[in-house]
Amino acid sequence: MGRSAGLFAELKRRNVPRAAVLYVGAIWALAQGIAQLAPVFGFGDWVTRWFVAAGAIGFPFWVAFTWFYEFTSEGLKRESELDPADPAAGARGRRLDKWIIAVLVVAVVLLVTNQFVQRRDATSRGAASSGAAGAATAAPIQVSPRSIAVLPFDNLSRDADNAYFARGMQDLILTRLSEIGELKVISRTSTMKYGSRPENLRQVAAELGVATVLEGSVQKSGNDVLINVQLIDAKTDTHIWGESYQRTLDNIFGMEGEVAQKVADALRARLSPAESERIAAIPTHDREAYDLFLRAEFLLDRGVINFDKDSLGQAVALYGQAVARDPEFALAFARKSYAENMLGRIGGEAATEALYAQGHQDAERALVLAPRLPMTQVALGYSAYFGRNDPVAATAAFKLVLDLQPNDLQALEALALIERRSGRIEVALDRLRQALALDPRNVILISTLSETLMMVSDYEGAQTWSRRARMIDPDNADAMAREAMAGVLMNGDAQAALARLEGEAPLVRAMRVYLLYLLHRNDEALAELRSLPSGGFDLYFNRSLLLARLLQLHGDAAGARAGYLQALSEAMPKTRVASPVQSAWAWSNVGGAQIGLGRFREGQDAINRSLALVDPAHDHVDGPRLLYANAGHFAAAGRADLAVPLLARALAAAGVGLTTSPRMLWLDPAWDPIRDSPGFRQLLGKYSRWAPQAVPVSGSGMPG
Repeated sequence: MGRSAGLFAELKRRNVPRAAVLYVGAIWALAQGIAQLAPVFGFGDWVTRWFVAAGAIGFPFWVAFTWFYEFTSEGLKRESELDPADPAAGARGRRLDKWIIAVLVVAVVLLVTNQFVQRRDATSRGAASSGAAGAATAAPIQVSPRSIAVLPFDNLSRDADNAYFARGMQDLILTRLSEIGELKVISRTSTMKYGSRPENLRQVAAELGVATVLEGSVQKSGNDVLINVQLIDAKTDTHIWGESYQRTLDNIFGMEGEVAQKVADALRARLSPAESERIAAIPTHDREAYDLFLRAEFLLDRGVINFDKDSLGQAVALYGQAVARDPEFALAFARKSYAENMLGRIGGEAATEALYAQGHQDAERALVLAPRLPMTQVALGYSAYFGRNDPVAATAAFKLVLDLQPNDLQALEALALIERRSGRIEVALDRLRQALALDPRNVILISTLSETLMMVSDYEGAQTWSRRARMIDPDNADAMAREAMAGVLMNGDAQAALARLEGEAPLVRAMRVYLLYLLHRNDEALAELRSLPSGGFDLYFNRSLLLARLLQLHGDAAGARAGYLQALSEAMPKTRVASPVQSAWAWSNVGGAQIGLGRFREGQDAINRSLALVDPAHDHVDGPRLLYANAGHFAAAGRADLAVPLLARALAAAGVGLTTSPRMLWLDPAWDPIRDSPGFRQLLGKYSRWAPQAVPVSGSGMPG
């Protein structure tokens, strides 16, 4: 005990504790300063970490130094040269105390400043995120160090027709990277707007929410291919890894797996044995089949993005040629199935059933060849959902995709669509947000999220995301129309919504017709509708039926009758399509046309067929819509006894917010013919808190 006390007294006499505190304070202050200055010079957090580590290593050497030496007014002296009884010894201690206080004050000031800067940056980032994406928090964006965006590869080939090859290489590498669970990989939909070598890489990475970027170029000349790739730290714009691949078309197979493995190694991402096996797999060894596959992928992408039936049809044909050359090409069979189902979905032609049948057959063939290939399960899922109307089988397939590949964008989006239709709307919203983290600039995904928010009557959120879509794509007509509709359902101000509609896109003009109708400006609505091209809105916006009813309101009985006959002739063939939803809407339109022609019994029969095909208790997307539309048909005939029960069911259904809000009971002229009925007045009383302050003057209405 006495020896310990003596040692401590000696340490204190030699000012070793004071010197230790001064050292720690100085290291702390300098670390705070470096942390603030490093970003100015483009350095990362590693600079601060290395400095603190070096300071910790130097600490015992400093303590040893201060045991043997001391700073005096005459300079540095050994401890043995100093007289312990010298009065100057106390002054040296007090001088050290002043230095300690000064250093600690500087350290605290730097700490407070650093915290203020971080909070200000976090607030600005959060505000930007909130304004652009509807985020409610100003928390700093957390970017995973294992996040990556693959930018469009530069096509250096002399032949511009080789663009498909550069696009294909980018997609294959991106797909392989997506199969690595520890990586967050941004979809190409969000990266396609950027160039292959953007000037401000840090801004691009911030917009995409990634830490690293993979750039590449492809030069194809005859049988020779040169591919350059490099991985870049987006924050510091420094090179992490890069390599050149000089190949021929005969030995290029598997190159995308090599790149994915090198990127994973560079980012220290661990691969499971199954992931290693998948990214190393070579889909085909036939160079012609490989080239046909890349061409088909290019066309499929164009077809899906632009809803282009011709591109999808060409893609299906090229996939067919690829599998004819290599019958073991599982990935081509899976993609062919997906293309066939997408073509059947948007084509709406007589050959739809044959496309769905072939799509299912191709998915089954892919399953035999490669059951654990994620794209095989994607194909099976879409075949079940679109082709066979089997959401249970589709859900099982897409969930298996996520078991194999947790961040698969197609599976997340497809499951969200299935779940929201089945009434699990909050689960669907979570999946859509997860998908948007992987594809933050995908306006289709953003529109789907906005639409799904409307299902739960979150109209403010729906408008925020619609504005986000328009920030990315200013000419996005779907987003503009949805923002207007959400505003009307939220506050009932059709005039304000009409004033915000800009442009001449058919979808915007269709929304303008509807808003003019809500405002009882029927002559203007009729003129606008007459100038609209036919087609494009067959499911939810039947042009011929709406035209006939506007003509009826205008007093043109002959024109209205011709319009109803036209609507009937268009709808009847579509009642025979395989899709229950499409068939149900066709029967609903038949019912509306028959009632308009004065054939109420035939119209009622058609409406009953429509309601038998889609159960609102199980379909929360089209179920409420069909109830509302069919209630409008009955209201046009003055049959409140049939209209009100359907309308009441619609308003009580989960997901009805996409279709209507109780506010429309007052605003929609469709209900004018039954507005004085006891049943309708009872509905008005039930939803009285939704009553708008001002209601347009009522007139003879029509279904909305």
